[in-house]
Amino acid sequence: MNNIKINYFVIVIIALLSAAIIGLNINWPNKQQEQINKILARGELRVSTISSPLISFNSKNEPTGFDYELAKRFADYLGVKLVIKFRPNLNQLFDDLENDKADFLAAGLIYNKDRLAQTRTGPAYASVIQQLVYRKGATRPRSFGDLQGKLIVTAGSAHASELKRWKTKSYPELTWEETSRENTQQLLEQLAEGKIDYTISDSISLALQQRIHPNLAIAFDVSEESPLTWYLKRNDDYSLSSAMLDFFSMLTENGTLSRLQEKYFSHVGSFDYFDTLSFIRAINKLLPTYQPIFEKYAGSLDWHLVAAIAWQESHWDPQATSPTGVRGLMMLTRPTAEWAGIHDRLDPEESVKGGMAYLHYLMARLPDTIPADERIWFALAAYNMGYGHLLDARKLTATQKGNPDSWLDVKARLPLLSKKRYYASTTYGYARGYEAYRYVENIRRYALSLEGYLKAKANREKAEAEKAATDAAETDAKAPENKTPTQSEKTA
Repeated sequence: MNNIKINYFVIVIIALLSAAIIGLNINWPNKQQEQINKILARGELRVSTISSPLISFNSKNEPTGFDYELAKRFADYLGVKLVIKFRPNLNQLFDDLENDKADFLAAGLIYNKDRLAQTRTGPAYASVIQQLVYRKGATRPRSFGDLQGKLIVTAGSAHASELKRWKTKSYPELTWEETSRENTQQLLEQLAEGKIDYTISDSISLALQQRIHPNLAIAFDVSEESPLTWYLKRNDDYSLSSAMLDFFSMLTENGTLSRLQEKYFSHVGSFDYFDTLSFIRAINKLLPTYQPIFEKYAGSLDWHLVAAIAWQESHWDPQATSPTGVRGLMMLTRPTAEWAGIHDRLDPEESVKGGMAYLHYLMARLPDTIPADERIWFALAAYNMGYGHLLDARKLTATQKGNPDSWLDVKARLPLLSKKRYYASTTYGYARGYEAYRYVENIRRYALSLEGYLKAKANREKAEAEKAATDAAETDAKAPENKTPTQSEKTA
């Protein structure tokens, strides 16, 4: 998690500098508040973005991601509707800003001083490291001097700017290509497929893509930590920038920024190549057998998450049995199976039906004060170690001045339930809370891998089908037309 974290220090520094600027312009004329007034009058906050691991469409074709949630909360903060436009490349993104087609850009963009002549940045909300990426199995380069192949980055990106600095500073022979057709995510996919040799990615995007393409590997760091930020048009109007500053200050103070970071990034801080590879192989081989069952009994949950739970429990082995006697696809205990009316724990459908009934029961028991999007993690912890031990963890969190309704705060206390200093004063005593912690984090990683892999596979198959159709059309166009033979040809 060292490369995936909220950069509070940068936020504070920017806040102080912005406060100083605002102080110097305390008696703004109305024209200097024109931008925020336009947004309020319009009733819409226009945001341009580009598909990335931080903002994209999910399987239900709904926008999702860290940047999306931040932008949506900012629109709610202003009391207006969020309107998002997805653009194909970075240059078009910044064109929107220049041509007043967007109020700001939110696309997991790295701070790039080469852009500051025409733009200004909002508060930093995370920090990343730029990293050179190669394909596992190839020779790992240790520096730019070791590159033996094609290096491609997105045109207009901070990666391109960083390469120019390295060329000037240390590697005059360094060459690369810049493309406006593919973004970093697409370049990582091409690298995984062996179509290119190297690219540069930020550490967050790479960590997320490794869950889908485990053969992506880090060669070396290209930069120090750099902040992620939104971009605004540079002018004399600081009203929108000031509103952003107030908004991010509020998110930092009330803990929302930390909770969003936990939601999207905390479970991708570590990467196991062989475990991910094994999971992806099982997706191709075993998932088609059990997917209809996962979908049937998912209830209020996404079926991808149900599949991830089953993988964590049994690796999709319906005959799985543990030394403690739990059995089946969902590894049900005998009492849980009896509670759910399940007679055969080794029957895949019965097992999933019972496991999901119990999980939904646990979710219903949780206090209403727990946020809707975090209830599942509390329920999964209870599913693993028992509801009583979860209550102990929440009580311990409150005792230590944490928020018992925040998964970020509670999960940090789970490992303490195995330490006598803490469990001696709990109601239900000792628990392997560290296992429950890993259990939930693993499930979240598997769900991320599953949904991302299936989406990438569908996109790849669609692209291949479109290419095949185009090739067929071109072949038909080049083929000689069928002619009706002339009389002389018939005679001959």
